[in-house]
Amino acid sequence: MTSRQLSLNSIRPEISTDTLNDNMSSDERFQNLVLRPIAKLQNDLLVEVFKNYVEKHKCVFYGLSLEKRLIYIENAINKDMKFRNSLKGIIIGMFTVEEYLIYIQNSSALNKRMMHLVKERLISNIILFEKPEVLKAV
Repeated sequence: MTSRQLSLNSIRPEISTDTLNDNMSSDERFQNLVLRPIAKLQNDLLVEVFKNYVEKHKCVFYGLSLEKRLIYIENAINKDMKFRNSLKGIIIGMFTVEEYLIYIQNSSALNKRMMHLVKERLISNIILFEKPEVLKAV
């Protein structure tokens, strides 16, 4: 193993092995062994990147209801290709070379899984997406 590979694997959070079984597809195995730990590791960065996205888009997000905020997150990830590619880079940049070689064999399906995980991460952190002045008062 290379030092980069060892370093990347050592900083990833451990995910319960309950999510692994012999019946799962190779894509699902990759999701649980690689994508989930990386998404968890990159959580704080993903939150800050989304906050910056909101700021760059005139803070419209802050005036939305909870239901519309969820739709906004989904649309940002699925429809804004520049933003989506940035999010993919945040995850892919944490791959080992071996993981990348697996990823490129089925990147389309794995991208869908990756973006679903990122969306779920952002939604689970939705409380952090308040107007900056609102958070200071708390």
